[in-house]
Amino acid sequence: MKRKFIGSRTSGTSAEQPSSMNPRLSRSRQRTICSQLGHVKLQLLYKASIHGFTGAAFHQRCDNRSPTVSVGYNASGFVFGGYTKQPFSQSGQYVYDDQAFLFSFSGEKLLKYPVTNTQYAVKMIGNYGPYFGESLILVYGSQAEVYSNAGNYYNFSAADMHGNDLKLTECEVYQVEETPELEKPWRSMIWESEKRKEMTDNIKFYSPTDFTVSQARILLIGPVGAGKSSFFNSINSVFRGYVTNQANAGSSATSLTTQFRTYSVKSGQKGKPLPLILCDTMGLEENTGAGLNVDDIISIVKGHIPDSYQFNPTAPLHSEAYGYNKSPELKDKIHCVVYVIDACKISIMATKLEEKLAAIRKKINLMGIPQLVLMTKVDEACPFVAQDIKNIYKSSYIKEMMQDISARLGVPLSCVVPVKNYCEELELDVNCDILLLTAITQMLRSADSYFDDLSDRFRHTQITEY
Repeated sequence: MKRKFIGSRTSGTSAEQPSSMNPRLSRSRQRTICSQLGHVKLQLLYKASIHGFTGAAFHQRCDNRSPTVSVGYNASGFVFGGYTKQPFSQSGQYVYDDQAFLFSFSGEKLLKYPVTNTQYAVKMIGNYGPYFGESLILVYGSQAEVYSNAGNYYNFSAADMHGNDLKLTECEVYQVEETPELEKPWRSMIWESEKRKEMTDNIKFYSPTDFTVSQARILLIGPVGAGKSSFFNSINSVFRGYVTNQANAGSSATSLTTQFRTYSVKSGQKGKPLPLILCDTMGLEENTGAGLNVDDIISIVKGHIPDSYQFNPTAPLHSEAYGYNKSPELKDKIHCVVYVIDACKISIMATKLEEKLAAIRKKINLMGIPQLVLMTKVDEACPFVAQDIKNIYKSSYIKEMMQDISARLGVPLSCVVPVKNYCEELELDVNCDILLLTAITQMLRSADSYFDDLSDRFRHTQITEY
């Protein structure tokens, strides 16, 4: 499949990319920049350490290519630059661009500085590198240097932008390349009302394969604000027939859920509870002594912690505490663990949080509990999906994020399920419902795998003893 470029391309071998020219901009930072620009990816055109810190080398590689992202690096560790939709040239003129912006990274967070004087957004001069409105010039006067002057064109703090270190160790220019939708969905989905009804009926009449259990218990674990409570509200909405907000959900720096809550989902306003229970928990936080305690998670999975238990991040529940279930039955235990991850934050997930999730996964693995990943806010992460939720499996960007979280958490891609929760809508949407119901179906299938495994182990034990 041929790549589609925005703008024209210069002819000749000089514009071809050497095989040794590897991007210095990390994959996660590339994705963060791309998230500002739509359904796109970055193609490296110019690398000063290879082609030279000169205006001539820059223009030879980058003229007539657009849109572009220019990135500077210094010895102080700053990564900064600018975006323009206009093709570079050597006209000597200022060029209008109402979408241009400068940026810098603070860790993995993008600091964005939009153009304030659109008539002078970019200047095209032959003996300079990327030139943003007299405010930022990379490869200044054909030297490995930066010119910086915040003011009438772009407003920024020099300390935040580049730490006042104006010596370049590298400069790169990337073309913004449209990423076409996949030729066909990589997962097959039926987007019809009849399919929605079939799935809701299957869930209503589901029965755990272990006769001692009437409801499969699904534990939701995830960072603060990932959408655990919103997922329950969304599933509850699907079966109630209208948007509900029973669980406390919203945006906050700390977890809105402070108790262990077990939620039954009812079919209709006065209907019977469905054969599943969604267990909501306090949000995970990266710092020790904050958010949900790992020891409490294990106690929940083993069935020791009662409903409405008030979490204490610094002191997990001990076996002599009031309400502690010392002899849990299978119906009290967790039958499937689901990690709820915000698609918008996968690329900027803190290392400590990733390590905490890995520690939890390792302990859950030893207990033989099946684990899934629920990827939320897919519409916010990808404009292509925001246009139409049915594009979810046509989006190469969403697939890449699912592959990323699969690798980070060590789960098969088949165990990663994307959803869009009901957060701002007042009415249900059949396509959102189908994604949500697909997630529940996968959770129930995983729970059945757990029951089957227990049954197989029990039979093996009996045969061995006999």
